[in-house]
Formats: sequence, C-alpha cells, structure tokens
Amino acid sequence: MFGTMEAVIVFLVVVALLAIAGTIVAVLRDGRGHMPPEPSHRPWSADELPSSPYVSRSF
Repeated sequence: MFGTMEAVIVFLVVVALLAIAGTIVAVLRDGRGHMPPEPSHRPWSADELPSSPYVSRSF
C-alpha cells in the first residue's frame, strides 16, 4: 500500500501534469502570440483633438 509520502508525490505529479496541460491549452487558444492587424482607416483629428485617447497611442 501507499504510504503518506508516496501519496503526496503522486498528488504533486498529477497536479504538475494538469498544470502543464492547462498551460498548453491556454497558449493554443490564445493564438500563439499573434497580434491582431492594425485598423486600416486613418485616425481623424479636429485641430489638436486626436481620434483616440492619448493612453492608447504609441509614441
């Protein structure tokens, strides 16, 4: 029969395998790091007012 130490080791191995499988599934569902395409329309401005918030603009 399994002792306490063997049961803990088996539990940790099962948790590690589930974590690895979950990580692989999350990476595959996420699109493998692909960035979405940039919008094709040009941003508008009215005098000094931009069409998008300053926080979302890359400088």
